[in-house]
Amino acid sequence: MMKTALVSGSNRGIGYACIQELLQKGYRVILTARSEEDGKKAVEKLKSFGEVHFHQLDVSDEKSVQRIAEYVENTFGHLDILINNAGINYDTWHSAFNADLEEVHQTLETNLFGAWRLAQAFIPGMKKQKYGRIVNVSSGLGALSKMSVGTPGYSVSKAAMNVLTIKLAGELKRKNILVNSVCPGWVRTDMGGAGAPRTPKKGAETIVWAAELEDKGPTGKFFRDMEEIEW
Repeated sequence: MMKTALVSGSNRGIGYACIQELLQKGYRVILTARSEEDGKKAVEKLKSFGEVHFHQLDVSDEKSVQRIAEYVENTFGHLDILINNAGINYDTWHSAFNADLEEVHQTLETNLFGAWRLAQAFIPGMKKQKYGRIVNVSSGLGALSKMSVGTPGYSVSKAAMNVLTIKLAGELKRKNILVNSVCPGWVRTDMGGAGAPRTPKKGAETIVWAAELEDKGPTGKFFRDMEEIEW
C-alpha cells in the first residue's frame, strides 16, 4: 500500500527537494506552503515525478493545522510520514542581549510550536495504524554541545525542537512511531544563502533517510549525513 507523507514548508529549498525524492521513491506526498499560488506552482513542476497533492498550511496558525489534518483524514485516511521542515528567521542581526523578543516569539511559533502542532494533529492516526515516522528538520545551531553566539532566536527554537524530538520519541517508542531530528547542513536556500556548500538535494538526503527508517530503527536521535551527532 502506498504510504502518504507530508512536508511542511515545501514549495522551495530543502522541503521541495524532500518532496521530489519521496515521489521518486514511490510515496504519495502532500506539498504545503503558506501561499496557495506558490504551492500550486511547485506542484505543477513536480507532477511528473509521482502523486503529489497541495494543501495550504501556515504552521503558526492552529486553525490551518486543523484544516490540513481534516483534509488528510478525509482524503487519505491517515498520514505515515511527517517532515517538519517549515522554518523561519535566521536572525544573524540579533544577539541574546538585544534580541527583539516579539520577533523571537514569532520564530518559536513557526519553528517549535508549528512542528508541535502538526505532531499533535497526526500522532493519533499514527497510533491507530501502529506506524509513523516524524522527522524534525533542526540545525547544528540548536546543538547545545556546539552552542555559541549569534542567531539567538533561531538557535533557541531549534534547541527546543530537539527537546520536543526527545520527548515525543520517548513517549512513542513502543508505538512504532520513530521521531528524530536531522541537521541538513549548510544548504544553498533563501535562508542559507548562495555561498552555502550544499545543494538542497544533499540537504534532503538524511531527512528522507530518517523518514524511511525500518521498524525498531533509531528514535530520539539527532543525525547529520546519516550519522548520529551530539545534542
